[in-house]
Amino acid sequence: MQISLELSLYPFADDYSEDVNIFLEKLYSHPNLKIETNSMSTIISGEYQQVMELINTEMKIFFEKNKAVFIIKISNGCII
Repeated sequence: MQISLELSLYPFADDYSEDVNIFLEKLYSHPNLKIETNSMSTIISGEYQQVMELINTEMKIFFEKNKAVFIIKISNGCII
């Protein structure tokens, strides 16, 4: 099943842009997923299992090192 996941990341850090850029680099290292970033959020599209495994893994790694808020919307009807 194909899904799209929209993700916004809000780190609790003075220099938050560095944390966001590091997180995005990890997302973009998965060429089998379609990823689009704009100034407000990032949209990840692909197979359900792959998208969810990526988000689960990368969010856990991020939370182990940083305090942050993630806002996530997931759809199987709005595929980019």
